[in-house]
Amino acid sequence: MREMRAAFGATAADLVDNDDRVAVVLAEISTEYFADALRRHPRRVVNIGIMEQAMVGVAAGFAMEGFHPIAHSLSPFMAERPYEQLKLDFGYQGLGGTFVGVGGSYDYAAEGATHHAPADASLMLAIPGMEVLVPGHGDEVDRLLRATYANGRPTYLRASVATNADALDVAPGRIEVVRRGADATVLAFGPVLDRALAASEGLDVNVAYATSLEPFDHEGLRMIAGASPHVLVVEPFYQGTSAPVLAETFRGAPAPLAFIGVPRAFIHSYGTSADLDADVGIDIPGLRASIAADMT
Repeated sequence: MREMRAAFGATAADLVDNDDRVAVVLAEISTEYFADALRRHPRRVVNIGIMEQAMVGVAAGFAMEGFHPIAHSLSPFMAERPYEQLKLDFGYQGLGGTFVGVGGSYDYAAEGATHHAPADASLMLAIPGMEVLVPGHGDEVDRLLRATYANGRPTYLRASVATNADALDVAPGRIEVVRRGADATVLAFGPVLDRALAASEGLDVNVAYATSLEPFDHEGLRMIAGASPHVLVVEPFYQGTSAPVLAETFRGAPAPLAFIGVPRAFIHSYGTSADLDADVGIDIPGLRASIAADMT
């Protein structure tokens, strides 16, 4: 099993070595993965310290000079703290750049609420033109990053500590059918695929897998779901984050939709991320209960 944070570091360092238009901007997080790159490319790999808003501003400066910037921090400090800079410096100006957050929704739960970020994906979807990628395995981080880093669009890549056991042959916007069934379609995003598969074992349902909210294969999901769609969405972020995406997919169609994810409430419990999964009901028993309830 390849850890996503390490996979990101290895891929981004390789891109710096092999594409002289790549720049990496860090804010003290994950610097261990870039120790060699910092020495080899001091003009294009920069650690500015714990100043995430400035990190995004520096990345925008690189973009305005024709570089492909990659900025990185933990999810609450990549998606939430510098949100204004992401919206204005990149979204409003139409600049391309990659923003890699790790740790949402509460992978670092033991650090408390400052390290929770279940809203990160929905925030990024609110910026017009922003791509939102949700890999479920380290090898998928590599594929998605390489596919998008130089495409000229702002892109949020949501890495996590939670991971699926195996990688799939993913691409931005692609939906994979992992299991075939007839009664409904379970659509899992990123690192909750294995849980969705286990929770729906024995049910006659499709299980489909997506690693991006934007772009999204609307036509592909309509074909998977069939003429009488009943779709249950399993999300690793706030429940209903993908609702605007699915509303576009089934516009004008009478499609029952259910969303199972992190409840939209502040989490006051502490422990490991697995403890919080159980608390909020997105561990395997919790998902099984929610899926079964929606199928009845």
